[in-house]
Amino acid sequence: MSGQHHHGHTHGHGHGHGHSHAPASFGLAFAIGIALNMVFVVVEAVYGFLSGSMALVADAGHNLSDVLALMIAWGASVLSARPANNRFTYGYKASSILAALANAGLLLVAVGAILIETLRRFSTPAAVEGEAMMLIAGIGVVINTATALLFMRGRKHDINIRGAFLHMAADALVSLGVVVAGALVLFTGAMWIDPATSLVIVAIIAWSTWGLLKDSLAMGLNAVPNGIDRDAVQAMLAAQPGVCAVHHIHIWPMSTTETALTAHLVMPGGHPGDHFLIDAAKDLRQVHGIGHVSLQIETGEADCPLAPPDVV
Repeated sequence: MSGQHHHGHTHGHGHGHGHSHAPASFGLAFAIGIALNMVFVVVEAVYGFLSGSMALVADAGHNLSDVLALMIAWGASVLSARPANNRFTYGYKASSILAALANAGLLLVAVGAILIETLRRFSTPAAVEGEAMMLIAGIGVVINTATALLFMRGRKHDINIRGAFLHMAADALVSLGVVVAGALVLFTGAMWIDPATSLVIVAIIAWSTWGLLKDSLAMGLNAVPNGIDRDAVQAMLAAQPGVCAVHHIHIWPMSTTETALTAHLVMPGGHPGDHFLIDAAKDLRQVHGIGHVSLQIETGEADCPLAPPDVV
């Protein structure tokens, strides 16, 4: 049991190493993204009402959902950095997983709303103001692309940041599609081009959202994070000197950027000492990116009730 007790030290160490960078480096990105998009929502809504363009008013509503998405992601990013307490012993790290899940849900709602409006447009084509569409949507392309780029570098390592990135990238695509559609409507006068472009955009957003939803659901269900091979981790622990068996091994995401592991090691020779535990934790962090390691040492003199493979 002393393995678990000792790990308070390595645990704290891995914690600092794992997440402290996210809120610091992305706080400004979130602030800029939210401010830019709020201004755009107001401009688009006002212009839409004044020109009688329902398309612009609808797009303003869609962009408002993005501001909410950015706020959710930012809130989770800030919460993740808050210290642990007696009740939330892991802190609030898992809020980033919930935020990614919420963002996937919001994106699906946005996809549904655009789809309904698009299908309605096919049955009753509306007169579209090509110039107004192109002008406002062009501003949208610039703002959404700039915001997406702010989150670009974090999207590979943090699913919560990826949610924010996908929202903004999807929006830039929507706006670009509107610019192209506006131009085609101006040149050809064919009103069906507007909803047809919209359908293509919806398909692209739905495809990227599905990946985000799948990954965030898996994280919420404590699945072994992508990129970590459970069998390889077990083999690595079993290969440690003095270890004759490994059981009750669990690997799960504590947040969108940090991973935890617990395992029982059977060592008939007795407890190997603190250095063994520190070295094992260090190896797991370097090789597999697992920063929070708790190892329980057993000598095998009594049967562990958690040893059978069907016991979770």
